[in-house]
Amino acid sequence: MAAALAVGLVVAVVGWLLAHWWILIVVGALAVMTGGGRLYQKQQRARWEAVRAQGLRYGLPQLDALHHSRFEDAVRDLMRRDGCPDAVRVGGGGDLGADVKATDPYGRRWVIQCKHRRNGLAGSAVGTPDLQVLNGTARQVHGADVAVMVTNGRVTAPAVAFAKQQRLHVVDRHTLAVWASGSHSLWELLRALPPPRKPTALS
Repeated sequence: MAAALAVGLVVAVVGWLLAHWWILIVVGALAVMTGGGRLYQKQQRARWEAVRAQGLRYGLPQLDALHHSRFEDAVRDLMRRDGCPDAVRVGGGGDLGADVKATDPYGRRWVIQCKHRRNGLAGSAVGTPDLQVLNGTARQVHGADVAVMVTNGRVTAPAVAFAKQQRLHVVDRHTLAVWASGSHSLWELLRALPPPRKPTALS
């Protein structure tokens, strides 16, 4: 009896829909509009994310307030903003001197060590031992073309001299401020970079 009632109900519904076929058209149109609206929203979100990434900017107070791991995320995002879609944060225990890795539009491999100082310039300075760790692993272990130390604090004069001697690059608080403001990519701010690995439209 239950099966007969179910079949009868289905037949009645189908018959009613055939008599009122325009309802099917309305429902179909609403479904298409709903699906199209969701697709449009998804595309708009993707476009907004792309625009946001291209226009990414940080002020020094923002960077100072970050946890050290979020500072590494910020450096990664700045590299992505400047044209390194493969930029990845690898910092953590056992990172062997590499917090961020990226490949720039010229094919050069970047290895970046980040030193965040919550007190900015008032925090402890980045010294030669920090640069020695980067120098010992960036090229040999990580295959870097460009090895960089980034800090929101200060760097000692001996460390700067050691960096020049070993072809390392130091991004101190002043250079970081310019880079994070969005006016220049990092490779526009640093000198004595190796030549491009491959021909590109930029080179």
